[in-house]
Amino acid sequence: MNILVINCGSSSLKFQLIDAQTEQMIAKGLCERIGIEGSQLVYQPAGGAKEETVTPMPDHTKAIELVLGALTNEKTGVVKSLQEIGAVGHRIVHGGEKFAASTIITDEVIEAIKACNDLAPLHNPANLIGIDACRKLMPNTPMVGVFDTAFHQTMPKEAYLYGLPYEYYEKYQVRRYGFHGTSHSYVSRRAAELLGKNYEDMKIIVCHLGNGASISAVENGKCVDTSMGLTPLEGLIMGTRSGDIDPAIVEYIAHKEDKSIDEVMTVLNKKSGVLGLSDGLSSDFRDLEKSYVAGEDRGLRTIRTFAYRVAKYIGAYTAVMNGVDAICFTAGVGENSPLVRNLACERLGYLGIALDQEKNDKRGEELEVSTPDSRVKVLVVPTNEELAIARETFALVVEENK
Repeated sequence: MNILVINCGSSSLKFQLIDAQTEQMIAKGLCERIGIEGSQLVYQPAGGAKEETVTPMPDHTKAIELVLGALTNEKTGVVKSLQEIGAVGHRIVHGGEKFAASTIITDEVIEAIKACNDLAPLHNPANLIGIDACRKLMPNTPMVGVFDTAFHQTMPKEAYLYGLPYEYYEKYQVRRYGFHGTSHSYVSRRAAELLGKNYEDMKIIVCHLGNGASISAVENGKCVDTSMGLTPLEGLIMGTRSGDIDPAIVEYIAHKEDKSIDEVMTVLNKKSGVLGLSDGLSSDFRDLEKSYVAGEDRGLRTIRTFAYRVAKYIGAYTAVMNGVDAICFTAGVGENSPLVRNLACERLGYLGIALDQEKNDKRGEELEVSTPDSRVKVLVVPTNEELAIARETFALVVEENK
């Protein structure tokens, strides 16, 4: 069965067509600047040339039309008709407490997703637009929702509750949810496979480090804690997000700068993180590493502070699980920054961790980067959220058709 994986943003749409049996990518692409002048479709069949087409995309429905047209194109398409697409898996950012697992999308499910829009106002509405577009164009094809928050729904109350009046949780579900769940699930499972261990018997810490960054503690196959909270703002310092701060800072800056709460939240989400720490140098870690290597203060303080927070969370989650068997680095920075991995692991000697520097110098490869005698294994595991979504979608559709 071929599974089409759709990941809709507010003005973008990423897609992959995956053969669920072989787990091979058949084609992939991206629609950019949807609803904006200069919109473009990038399409690439496996083993083929990348095609870039600048064409108007007033909305996501038109973008989906173009994607389906590219996949079925007589010359460069990879399927003869839409009948060869067995299901569509949609990435959905926030499922609240309603969804602890992926689900077949129905009208009732859509209403439940809409009820979570307040928790992810930038993401969920865009995800719903993609679902609506696909349902219109492929009315007889099963649709599956795969939630970023679902993997973290196994956290115990002591991990997800805030120290706030309990009524806010009861009335508004104010609690920690966590994100990047599809990535954390895929990487932790893959780590167990690579080490030849039983997933349900391991204690694994996954460091998903990119422009958005989060860490999770996975014990016996279940997430028991994660760094992001009610929203993706909590936790690690990120590309433009502040991560953990004293909540009183919001009021303090509002008074000092004569800003509204909304304006301060914009600063915390879009002008902070490594971009803010580097005094506007960059939110791209490649630029920051160049500055670090050059010995510039902006790069030095930013990279060191970021790596410090990573090590701090690893230490906390080792305590949460009363030990750790493996630490995994994934996503853009985790997979491609030997510097960040090294700086974070330098502080973990008390765990008996030792890196093989020659292996750690490699980028983007799936491999163990700790030495043979390292008590805790350290791995680089490239994430594959699209494959994880395809697996979830395939399993649900097969179960539904039994």
